[in-house]
Amino acid sequence: MRKSCLFLLTILLTSILQAQQQRPNIIYIMADDLGYADLSCYGRKDYTTPHLDKLASQGLKFMNAYAAAPVCTPTRVAFMTGRYPARLALGLKEPIDWNEKDSIVGLSSATPSIASRLKSAGYETNLIGKWHLGFRPDFGPTKNGFDYFFGFNGGGVDYASHKSPRGGGADLYENEKPVTMDGYMTELIRDKAIAVIKKKRDQPFFLNIMFSAPHWPWQGPGDAAYHDTAKWIGGGSPQIYAAMIKSMDDAVGDIMKALDDAGLAQNTLVIFTSDNGGEKYSDMGIYKGKKMTLWEGGIREPAIVRWPAKIKPGTTNQVASTMDWTATILAAAKAGANAAYPLDGKDLLPIMTGVRKEMPRTLYWRTFQRMQHKAMRDGKWKYMQDEKGVEYLFDLEADPSEQNNIREQQPELFEKMKEKYARWERKMLKPVPL
Repeated sequence: MRKSCLFLLTILLTSILQAQQQRPNIIYIMADDLGYADLSCYGRKDYTTPHLDKLASQGLKFMNAYAAAPVCTPTRVAFMTGRYPARLALGLKEPIDWNEKDSIVGLSSATPSIASRLKSAGYETNLIGKWHLGFRPDFGPTKNGFDYFFGFNGGGVDYASHKSPRGGGADLYENEKPVTMDGYMTELIRDKAIAVIKKKRDQPFFLNIMFSAPHWPWQGPGDAAYHDTAKWIGGGSPQIYAAMIKSMDDAVGDIMKALDDAGLAQNTLVIFTSDNGGEKYSDMGIYKGKKMTLWEGGIREPAIVRWPAKIKPGTTNQVASTMDWTATILAAAKAGANAAYPLDGKDLLPIMTGVRKEMPRTLYWRTFQRMQHKAMRDGKWKYMQDEKGVEYLFDLEADPSEQNNIREQQPELFEKMKEKYARWERKMLKPVPL
């Protein structure tokens, strides 16, 4: 009897270990303020991004991917929680700023995060780079499910000195400890990410790489630190911007090489995207608007997904949002659901693996603090209200550049979408002024 029990226990433990080994390692890479056409594989002409182009050729390239918001903090809230940012008070910050009022808000461990859910499912969890979800230690990455953190808490740092405009001090941490080191920020993020990949372990890992590039301050490798952090958004040039993108592209190439060298590429799910549209040196392609707006240029993103063991290379027109990456990662990791915090995102694995056809989506956006816009995409249709209160209806398949307002030609559809948006907004938290 005892032998049979031990035999059954051995089989059970073996099956659990095999299941864990079959689950993928997961690398989620988010650029910062990267415009839709800022990669050469998405249309950039004045420089090339060979490593990200290679990643796209090896994986699935999304042509209709969106950020959950046109600015960083709410998009990061959406990724960490898998829910619309307007469901959380933190998601109403557009974004968290370097001031006393915003220093007391942040992501609370009371809300399950993608990291805490993956950790509970047996994953080692790592965040390298930008956090921007709270300055206090109790709102930090290690309090929200990450085993390891290296990076900065604010919206950006000087790439050379690692200082922030919040008092002019350094904003660089390893876990909760302030650290000082030399190096260009993009390269430091690369080196720490590679160290995570090279680490010996007997469990799958989640590596969340949050580049600050190409967010201002405009500095390429070797450029001097800014003497006045208040002037970050000034200066720069197309050449400096290209150098920043090249550094990030090189970093991605080095990270993918480390994955190859470790023999982990085949069963590692890699997702690359951005947090919102670009700014003054970005290329949004055919899309109107930029960061902070809900025109397509403010929320359309490049998105690349590679998982050689499961996903065939190609291109998809599937509409996707930041929250979908959360749902997809949790499904790939077999992390289970949380009934108290249902996801707004959809698991796209069945579509990416060819099990299911592309599906229509309904997505919602709202901005309030700096630019008061409302928007909804429902299938091919988009409802939009701009800062002047002017309302629009667009057919994004026929008019992706949002040039032709057809609300007068489609009055019933316009009213239906407007009401549908209003129903969604009533379920969200009310916006708060600055």
